[in-house]
Amino acid sequence: MPEILKRAKPLAVNPLKAGQPIGAALAFLGLRRAIPMLHGSQGCTAFGKVFLVRHFREPIPLQTTAMDQVSTIMSADENVIEGLRVLCEKSRPEIIGLPTTGLSETQGCDVARLVREFRRRHPEFASTAVVPVNTPDYRGCLESGFALAVEAIIDTLFPAGPGPALAAGDSRQVNVLASSMLTPGDVEAIKEWIEAFGLQPVFLTDLGDSLDGHLIDQDSTPLTLGGTPKAAIATLGGAAATVVIGRSLHKAADLLRARSGVLDWRFDHLLGLDACDAFTLALSEISGQPVPPVIERQRAQLQDAMVDTHFMTGFLRIGIAADPDLLLALAQFLAGVGGEIVAAVASTHADVLADLPAACVRIGDLEDLEHAARAQRAQLVVANSHAAPGAQRLQVPLLRAGFPQYDWVGGHARAWVGYRGARQALFDIANLVRENHHELPVHRSIYRVGDVDALARAPSGAGLVHH
Repeated sequence: MPEILKRAKPLAVNPLKAGQPIGAALAFLGLRRAIPMLHGSQGCTAFGKVFLVRHFREPIPLQTTAMDQVSTIMSADENVIEGLRVLCEKSRPEIIGLPTTGLSETQGCDVARLVREFRRRHPEFASTAVVPVNTPDYRGCLESGFALAVEAIIDTLFPAGPGPALAAGDSRQVNVLASSMLTPGDVEAIKEWIEAFGLQPVFLTDLGDSLDGHLIDQDSTPLTLGGTPKAAIATLGGAAATVVIGRSLHKAADLLRARSGVLDWRFDHLLGLDACDAFTLALSEISGQPVPPVIERQRAQLQDAMVDTHFMTGFLRIGIAADPDLLLALAQFLAGVGGEIVAAVASTHADVLADLPAACVRIGDLEDLEHAARAQRAQLVVANSHAAPGAQRLQVPLLRAGFPQYDWVGGHARAWVGYRGARQALFDIANLVRENHHELPVHRSIYRVGDVDALARAPSGAGLVHH
């Protein structure tokens, strides 16, 4: 068990984490015809929207209750009720997510009560679901905010008992609770994985359908372009099984299992050979089908890639910084191919950190990662785009992972999970290490031009000192 080192500074010098409201907004963006409305100031929402737009390179529907100085001191209740009314009237969304921020939480706002008051005043908007969730940004991180929103979605939109359109246990449907560490590319890969066994996945929430990056005929839309429909959430109780990916979603999984009675299968992540094997065997058991030949082929390709890259990954000294679920996934994957995790930094504390394959893990920021990586002579840094300047100072390559990735096109669409995702990750790591290897450039003489000319004029047997 690694030693957990608590924060040693009163402030973040180079911030690693994104706040809980951004994580909750991200979860709501995976629902169809939905829009998140953050209960806070305009600046809180604008800051988060910039991060989301730069990461996904897509228009992001995000609204705010626009608390100002007066409403912060007096009361912002009317901001919420009026904001919900305007959104329902103008955009007609199926779902409105209502996360709080540090400002509204400090004020002591009861968003659940405000939703009830909105229902009392405006019964004409009963078809629009409103999901309130408490996500103060002075606690937790993007991952925990995402998990709280998923739990709130289940609590608000899923009735207890089997789904209305499915008989419990008789369908080929598989519920998938997907952690914030999964990219839209990961979600697409997991869909293909599940469908290869003849099963039908329903994701909560489906970022692979809403934020994968695709053009539409409309010029613009104020709501999400895709994602899990509200009607599909009501069918979760009729699934054959629930698959939970990420330990941060265990509370949400407990709630879903208590309400639906559907058995679940829980995985910390799906990165690397062992994790992929466990997930594949689970799908085989759920479906009653043998492993398809295409999956076996992908497994053999990953094994070959592990052989091809072991000279680069073996004994590689690595520093990683990420939210807890992703930190565990990356650390276990890299340790499994021979790497040594010499520096690990988490954005917040979580139980999952106890299983990290490292001597210690610090709760901190990217400055902590830079200092630890320098002290431990790390050869590779794995973190989000904010770590790029630190990696340059360390003169080591950076493998971008996590949120945000604003300086790397397509980072949001990359698939890490599955045999193919792990194979590509190994290739990328091996190439980064090779490019940064400190050797003399090929096809270049180690002698200076003047020395070569002197050698030509020198008597036979005369020596030269090379530079």
